[in-house]
Amino acid sequence: MTFKEVIVVEGKDDTTAIRRAVQADTIETNGSAVSKETLHKIKRAQDVRGVIVFTDPDYPGRRIRAIIEEAIPGVKHAFLPKHQAIAKNGSGVGIEHATDEDIRAALEHVYTPEDRPVATFTQRQLIEARLIGHPDAAARRERLGEHLQIGYTNGKQLLKRLDIFRVTQQEWQQALDALEQEDKK
Repeated sequence: MTFKEVIVVEGKDDTTAIRRAVQADTIETNGSAVSKETLHKIKRAQDVRGVIVFTDPDYPGRRIRAIIEEAIPGVKHAFLPKHQAIAKNGSGVGIEHATDEDIRAALEHVYTPEDRPVATFTQRQLIEARLIGHPDAAARRERLGEHLQIGYTNGKQLLKRLDIFRVTQQEWQQALDALEQEDKK
């Protein structure tokens, strides 16, 4: 599997994991304090080849993703569920801990926000779906993020994430149906 886009990752170990799984060039942010120089490189790559942001499924990874999305709208996104990114010894979470197969699967489901119609979601829908204001809300949001392949987000950011990735009402309903089926087990 070869990518024309440049894949943005957090560090050298992520680059090693990406190159082990696919043929792609990477840009490393070297942590969550993304420098102006790094943003300039990412912008240049976006203009010339396109960019896929593929950061760790944790708070710093979400922060890096948000910084890049704000500075360079229109970048593509790939997400890895947290359970696929946990080190075998449980010592950390990151792309570098994922299997080659999980990395390839995540990169096969890249989101390109501008290619999808905008569906407007409401806070009321989130409440009714028990995604906010419910004791199981965080766990349900994590599972929803896996089903929709948009990653985990807190309740405050979920509406924004649904809009950024232009999740359709049909995708939303299918994901909620899957959550309900899981809850019955």
